[in-house]
Amino acid sequence: MLLDASQSQLVLIDYQAQLMPAIFEADAVAQNAVRLGKMARLFEVPVWGTEHNPSKLGETVPDIRALYQRTLPKMHFSGMEEGLGEWLRVPPKAPQGNARSLPKHLQKPAAEERNTVVVAGCEAHVCLLQTALDLLEDEFEVWVVTDACSSRTERNRDAAFDRLAGAGAELVTTEMVGFEWLRTAEHPAFPEVLKIIR
Repeated sequence: MLLDASQSQLVLIDYQAQLMPAIFEADAVAQNAVRLGKMARLFEVPVWGTEHNPSKLGETVPDIRALYQRTLPKMHFSGMEEGLGEWLRVPPKAPQGNARSLPKHLQKPAAEERNTVVVAGCEAHVCLLQTALDLLEDEFEVWVVTDACSSRTERNRDAAFDRLAGAGAELVTTEMVGFEWLRTAEHPAFPEVLKIIR
């Protein structure tokens, strides 16, 4: 099973100014979050962000926050507890007028649901883990971008990956996401993706 850009959404969790200095391999993790956000924009994949307790931990670092369509401030560790799921689900449209009487070729197609959620963030063993587990419970397909995730310690980060894999999340890297969204070197975005990942 490969990632499909048309079915994907990207959620970037808590890359916040007061938190990042304490994060293991913070610079590499933040650079990969930027790469993910830029690639998502190329493929028209929605990008959502969360900020845990922003009054204490500050806003998301600016180069990542600039890539968000919308930012969810939260106090729960899981963004799903604060309404993230409503952002990720396409709301059903009420039928307008007498749409059912229209011939099939004149009916507007229903909005396509994007049930694949690509997630990355900090801290991997707390906010990322709890959000991802809740996404799985809500029947989303969850893909965790390991090289764009971290915690204050490597051990906590790795424990989160073990638990997420056991719960059914797919573990991937930033480059895996980009190349799966592309699928072919003939894709028009291929040169741009290469520039982003190099």
